[in-house]
Amino acid sequence: MHPLLVRFVNSAPNFKAYTKTIYHEISARSQKGLNKWLHPDLVAVRLPFSDFNPSTLTIQKELFWTAVKFYSFEMKKEINLGNLRECYFQAVSNSSWANEGYLVALKIKDEDSELISELRRLNNAFGIGIIKLDPENISESEILIPSKIKPEIDWNTIEILLKKNDNFKNFMEIVRGDIALGRVANPLNYDKVMSDEEFEKHVLEKKIIES
Repeated sequence: MHPLLVRFVNSAPNFKAYTKTIYHEISARSQKGLNKWLHPDLVAVRLPFSDFNPSTLTIQKELFWTAVKFYSFEMKKEINLGNLRECYFQAVSNSSWANEGYLVALKIKDEDSELISELRRLNNAFGIGIIKLDPENISESEILIPSKIKPEIDWNTIEILLKKNDNFKNFMEIVRGDIALGRVANPLNYDKVMSDEEFEKHVLEKKIIES
């Protein structure tokens, strides 16, 4: 599923962000259960270089303000009434650091009024957004419920993630370098965005869609 979300987040107007996959397996070992629900599956950053002219970016820097936005994504194959709370609060737990947090799935019964009603209620309380991916036409994927935007990020949690996971540390180092440079030095430092041909091959090989 990761390449699907990478492509959507990179191209969708709501994001236009660069992503990095976070592998839980490489995290520093700690007391059993301590790292549970700490790491998101995917993180992303929207860098403002194409949104503002150089003068505006310079003023932002001088005012110690930035339009950089961080996103966190928890991914599941399916969300239903049976697993909703566990999935949702996992996303709440591992997205607390970001400006926007999302729970993402391939299958969400959006015609199920009880499920959607509960998702909206939880969003009102905790702010996590919901994305339904469309593997047959990724650009048609839907943000069923937008995330509530947090103007400030949680630096204390970021510090913990930096110490616990090298993928996350690498991601933040790349972002720091790009911000200092004033441009994305190398898009390949982030997750690769598959070409149309690669994407079609991937969803068929992984049996995400049937041939």
